[in-house]
Amino acid sequence: MKKLAFLLFALAAALLSTSQSEARIAPLRCVFISGSAEYESDKTMPILKKYLEAKYPSLVTMISAKGDDLPGLEALDTCNVVVLFTRRLKLEGDQLARIKKYCTSGKPLVGIRTASHGIQSFLEIDKEVFGGNYKGHYNVGPLCEINFPVDTKKRPILDGVKPFKSKGSLYKNTGLAKDMDVLLTGSIPDHTEPIAWTRMYKEGRIFYTSLGAQSDFQEESFLRLMTNGILWAANRAPRTK
Repeated sequence: MKKLAFLLFALAAALLSTSQSEARIAPLRCVFISGSAEYESDKTMPILKKYLEAKYPSLVTMISAKGDDLPGLEALDTCNVVVLFTRRLKLEGDQLARIKKYCTSGKPLVGIRTASHGIQSFLEIDKEVFGGNYKGHYNVGPLCEINFPVDTKKRPILDGVKPFKSKGSLYKNTGLAKDMDVLLTGSIPDHTEPIAWTRMYKEGRIFYTSLGAQSDFQEESFLRLMTNGILWAANRAPRTK
């Protein structure tokens, strides 16, 4: 009886310790910056927000562009990770300075599709921070087949991600920075391009994907990819609620 009582006590203590440990985990503070009207980011990013919050304790702040205005960038000062999905915004003054300060200071950053040319007044973000080499895109039409050039078991970002096809045009991104870790490639007839990769920029983890067409947000694998990428960039271990 004493042995049983001890085992029950030890089990209860372990469960209590685990519960208290989980309670101490601070929610992930994310800032989603939306400003890609061509891809209706104001409609698609909330889908990702809902998915992320269902999978991991998160507090997501949405910042939506009003023309070339991005109100609310003060949130960058206290967040754990930024997800950028804008297209050729002509920022200036304090807003441009805030974006540049965050993106070039070695903090966690995730870029979706047009983020490579998301700020017209900060186009160097593509090569300098994301490590990309955006040179336009192929014609819309052929479905893009998503391929896995690496061992998915060794890449936590690819956990749970299954092959799918994207309706979005394939971006031209050959000639990436040498420190890229390419996770996914996309193929259409006669052409294959890298479409998702990671790198370290200064001390910050960077994840970028050229996926992000409206229909991609209806794909479980894309939402899983993005959620894994956000957690990886923020250096958080995947953990469901």
